[in-house]
Amino acid sequence: MSTLQKEVQQKNLTPRQVVAELNKYIVGQDEAKRSVAIALRNRWRRMNADKEIRDEILPNNILLIGPTGVGKTEIARRLAKLADAPFIKVEASKFTEVGYVGRDVESMIRDLTDISINMVKTEMQERVKEEAKEIVEDRILDILIPPVKKGGDVNAPGFQSGDDNFNADQASDQELNERTREKFREKLQNGELDDREIEIEVQKSSKSPMMQVFGPQGGMEEMGINLQDMLGQMGGNQTTKRKVTIEEARELLLDEESEKLIDHESAVQEAMERVQKQGIVFIDEIDKVAESSGDGNKGGGGPDVSRQGVQRDMLPIVEGSNISTKHGMVKTDHILFVGSGAFHVSKPSDLIPELQGRFPIRVELNSLTEQDFFDILTQPKNALTKQYQAMLKSENVDVEFTDGALKEVAAIAAQVNERVENIGARRLHTILSSLLDELLFAIPDDINTGDITIDQDYVNKQLDDLVKDKDLSHYIL
Repeated sequence: MSTLQKEVQQKNLTPRQVVAELNKYIVGQDEAKRSVAIALRNRWRRMNADKEIRDEILPNNILLIGPTGVGKTEIARRLAKLADAPFIKVEASKFTEVGYVGRDVESMIRDLTDISINMVKTEMQERVKEEAKEIVEDRILDILIPPVKKGGDVNAPGFQSGDDNFNADQASDQELNERTREKFREKLQNGELDDREIEIEVQKSSKSPMMQVFGPQGGMEEMGINLQDMLGQMGGNQTTKRKVTIEEARELLLDEESEKLIDHESAVQEAMERVQKQGIVFIDEIDKVAESSGDGNKGGGGPDVSRQGVQRDMLPIVEGSNISTKHGMVKTDHILFVGSGAFHVSKPSDLIPELQGRFPIRVELNSLTEQDFFDILTQPKNALTKQYQAMLKSENVDVEFTDGALKEVAAIAAQVNERVENIGARRLHTILSSLLDELLFAIPDDINTGDITIDQDYVNKQLDDLVKDKDLSHYIL
């Protein structure tokens, strides 16, 4: 059984458990949560299915349809964290058809591969962290108290106890050196020497940022990357001296030693496997590359030709194909693609038929209500109110929000979204920023400690004029 299969088995959350985890961060949108929970569980089911049919089981890609700010991106991001899977968010509108200047759609798979490799290397470095710490400790000790070689001193390389010149004084020097090193080791471990400055040698990056080759197509892009790698390798492992505190040296050397201890080849292999079996690509604004139903320009020239070109370039990747990366070929057959779009102007049926068929699960997300806004402010583990409380706690100020205040904020958010433009839960960011602006400026100069309560009266006082003045609402809220 591969390392990946073991990891998948360890994280075999049931659909109900996945929804429960998503509920900690996302309010409502139960249908969308169910769909992604099933998609995640289906990966575990496929990995544990009979070998004969395992490769035939393809992921059911999902198309999330709904206005901005209702949780589409957050659902995909949280799903990737739950699965601990390589995840990338791309915007379909940023891609261009092959042959045009810009990024081609294959670049999202190359970027996903790089993300996966970084993930795997970070995990491997975590596993060798304790071993790396010991090596770093010895390196710092060697700078502070250079070791005396057995049977000689630091200035007599190769001096052995069997030599005629060996004497008891040199043996005692070695014992004294070892005792001193052990005392300093204890001080290092206790953090007593963290502020002392030392000079260390660290590897410096040998890649030149000036040497890049840009091109509109994947081949040229890969050529640019490989050229940089080749030039970097020609330079060898160069080092540079830096004067830093022991605390800083420990961090710099720990990264360097951890990097040396991991097996880079197996890291790349595991990362490639993880991309192919667990990768998640979230394609936002997919509606922007669909032909608008009312354009009346189908089959003609203009922007729709390019949109169709992007869709046709995207199709083989979503269907399953081999994409060339600098680490080797990546098969996209089992990567999960989650498309997302508001579809205000266009409809899912405006996508080319072949691409429509590759997103069989379609979920429409609901617009947020006033009650949803209140729940968003109170229920999620990362609620905006909790974020502000944590920030101000760092200034020794405790802030409490009454239910009346949060209900008023929710009502204002719903009202402004209806009057100005519906940007969903993102409206809460702008409203809370305006609400707490005065307070955030006053701390810590005018208010440096104590408890502060934000109630309904405070909300009305701070926001009443903004809400009533439509022009101000447009610009500020």
